Amino acid sequence: MQTASVPGFLRTLLIIIAFYYIFKFLIRLLLPYLLKKMAQKAAQQMNQQAPFSNQQTQNQQTKSNTPPVKKKVGEYIDYEEIE
Repeated sequence: MQTASVPGFLRTLLIIIAFYYIFKFLIRLLLPYLLKKMAQKAAQQMNQQAPFSNQQTQNQQTKSNTPPVKKKVGEYIDYEEIE
């Protein structure tokens, strides 16, 4: 049966710390690039959907130019107070 040694523990701890700092460094380098690519992709998808959305806004504008139809609910009865 093997027991854990102090130099082995320190070596493992050092590897974990080194991996953490390397990962942190790579994320700082790669994250802006990945976010830029994601923004470009989202903008491209928005541009592909733009003709459809322009048509929707034109339909909404034509609907807003027409006056709303008022529904007649019933007759208005004027009540007077009797003394």
